[in-house]
Amino acid sequence: MIAKTEEDFNGLKEIGKIVASIRDELVQRTIPGITTKELDDIAGEFLEKAGAVSAPKGEYDFPGYTCISVNEEVAHGIPGQRVIHEGDLVNIDVSGSKNGYFADTGISFVVGEGEEVLTKICDVAKKAFEAGLKNAKPGSKKSRIGKAVFQTARENGLTVIKNLTGHGIGRTIHEAPDHIFNYNDTWDNELLMEGMVIAFEPFISTLEEEVSQKEDGWTYVTEKSFVAQYEHTIILTKDGPIITTL
Repeated sequence: MIAKTEEDFNGLKEIGKIVASIRDELVQRTIPGITTKELDDIAGEFLEKAGAVSAPKGEYDFPGYTCISVNEEVAHGIPGQRVIHEGDLVNIDVSGSKNGYFADTGISFVVGEGEEVLTKICDVAKKAFEAGLKNAKPGSKKSRIGKAVFQTARENGLTVIKNLTGHGIGRTIHEAPDHIFNYNDTWDNELLMEGMVIAFEPFISTLEEEVSQKEDGWTYVTEKSFVAQYEHTIILTKDGPIITTL
């Protein structure tokens, strides 16, 4: 989507604020002993109160209001009876729509006290986002975002997941540009445009660079790695990026 009007900006900011507040609420509620289904039910209640619709459920008939992934699960984890434990690496990804506008946000974090490497990848995911954000401006090559993400990962002795990417967003949950890579792809010379809306989401990995999909048809996992994600919805402007999901 290319945001052009005041209505566009206000609509994108409204749904961005909604999904961000739900993300933050679920992070606060994620304590040892709670199940991912219990967290998802909370999200459903908040979406309804806000007059918003879950994007994965509404657009793809996903079996949950949100995607909640734990440990070996990297993305699109299905909420269920899995119990959260102290030290788990959890990813909460919340996307929704209201009045025809969409926003998407996610964060990985460690529950309570956990392994140092888990805290590290979460911190580096945020640093990679901040590095890539500096290149998220009209007229810049889209590939420069991924280049900054990859460099940040390597500087910290880590790598990136290459087959999960950011994407365009705005009037639907996934739209052009189809990919915001987390590495420098030399053929990806598309120029970013004024008003372009993107969901930018670095995935920082301890070892593996690809994920595989489970038999459930949704959940992406790794075999030997831990992965952390950090995602916001952004409107690109000549005066700097507007993050709708802070």
